[in-house]
Amino acid sequence: MATAPVFEKKNILVTGGAGFIGSFLCEKLLADARVICVDNFVTSEESNIDHLLKNSDFEFIRHDFTTPFDPEAFPELGRFRVKFQGIQEIYHLACPTSPKKFDQYRMQTLLSNSLATKNALDLAVRYRAKLLFGSASVVYGPRPADAHAYKEDEFGIVNALSPRACYDEGKRYAETMCETYHQVHGIDTKIARIFRTYGPRMPLFDGQMIPDFITDALDNKELAIYGDETFTTSLVYVSDVVDGMTKLMSAPVGIGPVNIGSDQDFPIVDVAQRIIEMTGSTARIKFEPPLLFMTPLGVPDITKAKDKLGWLPLVQLDEGLKRTIDYTIAHKAQVGFKLS
Repeated sequence: MATAPVFEKKNILVTGGAGFIGSFLCEKLLADARVICVDNFVTSEESNIDHLLKNSDFEFIRHDFTTPFDPEAFPELGRFRVKFQGIQEIYHLACPTSPKKFDQYRMQTLLSNSLATKNALDLAVRYRAKLLFGSASVVYGPRPADAHAYKEDEFGIVNALSPRACYDEGKRYAETMCETYHQVHGIDTKIARIFRTYGPRMPLFDGQMIPDFITDALDNKELAIYGDETFTTSLVYVSDVVDGMTKLMSAPVGIGPVNIGSDQDFPIVDVAQRIIEMTGSTARIKFEPPLLFMTPLGVPDITKAKDKLGWLPLVQLDEGLKRTIDYTIAHKAQVGFKLS
């Protein structure tokens, strides 16, 4: 398994580290580790990590992980002493997540779930590092007819030839790769099945709904729901997801996949209305045709996370929305909108 660090702090690699979830993860890990953040900015933003760049324990490398990555070849990583220190943990989160640009990034999505995962796992083998893969609730398939909460031992049903299979089936294949590398090479691989997440730093005007709800409400514009009144969803705040992933990374070998999400099912129209109320907006709600990447998904059974990790989501919806609204107002120039 992962060798102990030579020096006082672990070296941790985060692929997709400039993304929405990845940037919060990097921030948390810097409390007691050195962090190598790798991203190619396909659907992430440099602004997400600007505040981390002055930290001597943080280094950003712009790189497409679908091509092999050798950390020892980058002079800027010299202070991390990777050749001697190695890498102790890898969080593999790199994958485009853009509802409105899903078609544009299909090939990048396909290769992120296959080649990028292989390259991350090969690094884990090289350094005997632990690896956590950021999977998703899509591995279970669409929302079940009886709306039951998905447990980790359910196999799910996914159409491998559907227009969105590069993401849904891609995540399933990546999970298979992680388990196969564990079986063949003996490395400690973890699988976090992450459910719909929200919070600050989500990309705007991209169909993600929650950030767009907030900006439109603040501008008194119509809030667009990509679906109808029956659209319900699980929503978990980003800090809870990061906490769940770090707890999973520290879990014993062989724990298997773990659901990280909220087991509450929220009507999205109620969420939109709550944002209107919290912002004092005069905006109205409108319904738009569904987006391929933004569809109703199942809700997680989080019993395993509670029992095995001592984890459960702590941030209630109203508090999470308030934090996200406050962030949006404070960064209104940076996120690119004007208050009415």
